[in-house]
Amino acid sequence: MFSKTIMTCASAAVMAMAFAGTAQARDQIRIVGSSTVYPFATVVAEQFGKTTKFKTPIIESTGSGGGLKLFCAGVGTEHPDITNASRAIKKSEIKRCSKNGVTAITEIKIGYDGIVIANSKSAPLAKLSKKNIFLALAKNVPDGKGGLKPNFYKKWNDIDASLPNVKIEVLGPPPTSGTRDAFVELAMEGGCKKFPFIKAIKKADKKKYKSICHSIREDGAFIEAGENDVLIVRKLEANPKAFGIFGFSFLDQNADKVQGSLVDGQAPTFDNIASGTYGVSRPLFFYVKNAHVGSIPGIKEYLAEFTSEKSWGDEGYLSDKGLIPMPVAERKKYHSDALTLKTNLNM
Repeated sequence: MFSKTIMTCASAAVMAMAFAGTAQARDQIRIVGSSTVYPFATVVAEQFGKTTKFKTPIIESTGSGGGLKLFCAGVGTEHPDITNASRAIKKSEIKRCSKNGVTAITEIKIGYDGIVIANSKSAPLAKLSKKNIFLALAKNVPDGKGGLKPNFYKKWNDIDASLPNVKIEVLGPPPTSGTRDAFVELAMEGGCKKFPFIKAIKKADKKKYKSICHSIREDGAFIEAGENDVLIVRKLEANPKAFGIFGFSFLDQNADKVQGSLVDGQAPTFDNIASGTYGVSRPLFFYVKNAHVGSIPGIKEYLAEFTSEKSWGDEGYLSDKGLIPMPVAERKKYHSDALTLKTNLNM
């Protein structure tokens, strides 16, 4: 839990007056953050712009970490109003927000997404395990003698004879990406802890355990492709021997070009992600800077649009774009939080 930061009425009033004086400098909502959430937010923004009196929000794809850095930098028109994230906000980011006067934040979970390890449809469908994924991409791997050494696997079939006889080449997101955070936690750590001697390290030294399980190799087998998932899809089309890591929505939108590998026998399908059967899935969020509501036009209305059943419901237009809807009870909770601007984070 985080220590509770309480802003005095006087300081809050001063900040509100200062912000109000500059509010007219911007009449559009500004949104930054996750490349995975970006297409969903863009669809909502376009719908919002068409059906209300407000201008269509400006949205930038900066990555989850990059978005939260911008979001937490302060209050005022030069700072974004909302940030999208494909992971939950970290303790360190909440502290940075609080330090910079961003002390009232509403967290909205919007649904679920799977992380896929995809390749070109012109290549054979891969059947991977989390253990395979860890051995292919970890910086250090078991040496067979109870220790670790720098990753020596060059081809997929070096790991398992049933895997393709091709060079390990994986295009993936940078460290600022929430997709990468979730991938190393769900897929790589999921495979890492299959080794009993590594799993045992967690009890004695969590920091060392995390370093082993989460560190990605830097010898060229893993290629950082930036925050542009569309670019990864194009590169996979051009190179059928390569794999790429991105969210299910991009697989769904590019199903004619790429295919998602099976992971531990499960395909990354809408139903498998929704049921939890596919083991590399995570929730998606956005965060609202409550101090900007009422000063930047349209924020409340944008929240109402995003959290409406016509948007994120079981038959909503976001499910057509690949968003996995939350259960009804969760949707009701976060819809209520959005409408009341509930400060549901411990600051």
